[in-house]
Amino acid sequence: MTIRQYKNEDCDAVAKLFYETVHSVNAKDYTAEQLSAWTNNADSLKIRRDYLLKQYTLIAEINGEIVGFGSIDKLGYLDLLFVHKDYQRQGIATALCNELEKGFSVINTFASITAKSFFEKRGYSVIKSQQVERLGIKLKNFEMQKENAT
Repeated sequence: MTIRQYKNEDCDAVAKLFYETVHSVNAKDYTAEQLSAWTNNADSLKIRRDYLLKQYTLIAEINGEIVGFGSIDKLGYLDLLFVHKDYQRQGIATALCNELEKGFSVINTFASITAKSFFEKRGYSVIKSQQVERLGIKLKNFEMQKENAT
């Protein structure tokens, strides 16, 4: 596995990976209606090309295929973290987080029901459970925080 910096040319593959991951991996914790609302703006990742470049965004590749990506902003907000549905539980999210979290004393994120246990194993604590709304549909997630030994 190789981890590298995100490039604009990655945007289409990243948007597709996001959509497919949510609709398969998160399907055990969210209804079809919730998944559709969540990914309705998958194309917004294409609109957010510059945003992904402004954040510290990393790509995980295996044999030239993008298998995961993650991003963190300058304040330590871990914004995006997704691993391809066919590459789950292979250490990809861990490798991405290990790089993204470097240099931050405190990291914050909003974790899905599906991702909550992953973040807890990394030392994140739940600050609060909440309902977010997408297209009038409520989705449960967790505001989480980690104090990092940098």
